[in-house]
Amino acid sequence: MRHEALTDQVICCFYTVYNKLGYGFLERVYENALLIELQKAGIPAQSQFPICVQYENQTVGEYFADVLVDDKIIIEIKATTTLAPGHEAQLINYLKATNIEVGLLLNFGPKAEIKRKVFNNGLNPKD
Repeated sequence: MRHEALTDQVICCFYTVYNKLGYGFLERVYENALLIELQKAGIPAQSQFPICVQYENQTVGEYFADVLVDDKIIIEIKATTTLAPGHEAQLINYLKATNIEVGLLLNFGPKAEIKRKVFNNGLNPKD
């Protein structure tokens, strides 16, 4: 599985935050706490990573992924009752618009939820 060890470390950080904060905060709170846990684990990460959407070689939109981990994994954070297909589509579209092939959808809802998505864009050699 692509970036499996790094993905496992990120998930461990997710559960650490979830177990300490629980459910009910805004997504930004969880994003900030996750960044602290990733930093403590020695994992490079940046918040609000810009993504430019191209159409016919022109920029048609700009979005911001919640967290980019080690230039390898896009994390989209939710704090909702349950994940919906639209949340997964959002993450897949972020992957399509970048050269990043692995994404994690992390839900800090009443029940912790994780979805791992992979989009093979053909741009990166396999590890």
